[in-house]
Amino acid sequence: MKQSKMDTQLNEKDALQDMLDCEKLLMDYYAVALTEGSCKPFRKEILKNYSSSAETQFSVFEQMLARGYYQVMPAEKMLIDEKTETFSKVKKQIASG
Repeated sequence: MKQSKMDTQLNEKDALQDMLDCEKLLMDYYAVALTEGSCKPFRKEILKNYSSSAETQFSVFEQMLARGYYQVMPAEKMLIDEKTETFSKVKKQIASG
């Protein structure tokens, strides 16, 4: 038997994941539009939309985190220090460039 759209429902976790994925994709599109925009009013509007989308994405992420649908592993201090050192070296290379 073929299922119709009405027969298919997302559970809460899948719905939140879909929302999170959509907001991330929308942010990607806004980032491209921002870099390609050639007039200030357009860029200002895109930046406003990008910021709004970022807030929505983070709100959905927080809801997933609160419900245990999204697991975040805390970074070890050693790893953070290593990445900080790596980026510092790259920054110096670019500056001396």
